Amino acid sequence: MSDDNEEKCKCPPPGSPAWMATFADLMSLLMCFFVLLLSFSEMDVLKFKQLAGSMREAFGVQNQIKVEDIPKGTSIIAQEFSPGRPEPTPLNEVRQMTINNDMNSLDVRSLEGEAQVEDRLKGLEALQRQQEEEAREEAIAVAQALSAEIGEGSIEVETDGTRIIIRVKEHGSFESGSAELKFDYIPVIAKIRDLLLDISGKVAIEGHTDNVPYGGRRFESNWDLSSARALAVAHELFSDRRIDQSRFSITGYADTHPLAPNSSVELRARNRRVEIVIQKGSVDEALEKLQSRPEGDTEGEPIDPGSLF
Repeated sequence: MSDDNEEKCKCPPPGSPAWMATFADLMSLLMCFFVLLLSFSEMDVLKFKQLAGSMREAFGVQNQIKVEDIPKGTSIIAQEFSPGRPEPTPLNEVRQMTINNDMNSLDVRSLEGEAQVEDRLKGLEALQRQQEEEAREEAIAVAQALSAEIGEGSIEVETDGTRIIIRVKEHGSFESGSAELKFDYIPVIAKIRDLLLDISGKVAIEGHTDNVPYGGRRFESNWDLSSARALAVAHELFSDRRIDQSRFSITGYADTHPLAPNSSVELRARNRRVEIVIQKGSVDEALEKLQSRPEGDTEGEPIDPGSLF
């Protein structure tokens, strides 16, 4: 009996220990306390994210490093390939020289047409140089014939490319604000008329004034005055029936084409003039006609430069 009692005394007593009840009550009270705290609290989402971010960076979880420059690397295309050097391929130009779509004939044009055009352009440039030289020689002859008037300061003669300019100054030819030629100046116009009979080309008579507004009663403005002076010179030239009037054009420019700034009395007097401009053929116009010819006309008979003027 004694041995059995001793063995029974070694076994734990049945049921839970007494302190478990106290511990369970304490845990329940703590859980209720935290539940009450959570129910009474308000969550700030922004502060929560800031706190979570700080914790993430502090513990090294998904750490982000800010980079100022864009990522750089090596291009495989740049390593393996390089741009080629373009070289023109000489090919003939194939064009269908017809407006009929049913025709199948083609005109194969080579570079000979372009060479022919270049030759014609060179020929026209040579013609222009020849006309400029001719204009200079004729201007020298005109200056020699009018040497007395040039010395008096009433006439100027100059060249501008293929143009010969005979400049009739207001001094000695017109009274201030008047469009009537002085009687003493008529022999000078007669000399110019005789010279024009021997010089070929179109003739433009251009009137010019200074920038001082016209203050008389006969004309409305400087436009009328410049045109009237040009017309007075033209009428004197046309008094000889030998003059071909179809060569002439008459224009008034007022003060829009000054020779010098209208800043002094002397310069304004220089701008008051009538110019007789002789055009020795327009090569620029001939070049435009040549370049505007149809593509099919570049072959065939050569162009006569004289027919372009």
